[in-house]
Amino acid sequence: MPCQPGNSGGALVDERGNVIGIVSAKLDAVTALAASGALPENVNYAVKSSFLLSFLESVPAVSAKLKTPITADRKFEDVVKSAQQAAVLVLVY
Repeated sequence: MPCQPGNSGGALVDERGNVIGIVSAKLDAVTALAASGALPENVNYAVKSSFLLSFLESVPAVSAKLKTPITADRKFEDVVKSAQQAAVLVLVY
């Protein structure tokens, strides 16, 4: 599914609801068109969760809340609901 404006910083989850990355950017289609002559569609980037895990584990308040990966198949509606409940706003000053 394509990322939309405002998705940066949001979780990228797999079909079971496991966080596999954090959405970070979208390819600028106009720049890509000028460089390649082709108009790309739905090219998005995310930081792999494995790169973030060591940071998250170093924050005591967060590490206690990390969950083990889900291996069982789940209904799409359940995955969406759990992802919505897990999302939080993080303010950095």
